Amino acid sequence: MWRRRQLIGGIRWRTRTGAPWRDVPERHGSWDRAYDLLRRRQRDGTWARILTRLQAEADAKGLITWDVNVDSTVCRAHRHAAPSSRDRSPCRW
Repeated sequence: MWRRRQLIGGIRWRTRTGAPWRDVPERHGSWDRAYDLLRRRQRDGTWARILTRLQAEADAKGLITWDVNVDSTVCRAHRHAAPSSRDRSPCRW
């Protein structure tokens, strides 16, 4: 029987490395049990609650800056957004 702490260590290892689940080291428990724990916690919202709580605590301590940066590499217009070469009238949105 694997302890939950070992399985969470396996989830963290897999998330940090990006390796396939089957490559999770045995010291972290069996990969299928770690994956099962991850999915169950995703479904019941545990990870979302943990993230929200950690963000709230870090924000209260002033450790997070909520700046947003958008540049042209992120926000591009689709090629159909531009008028065609036949149509010289302005866009009709």
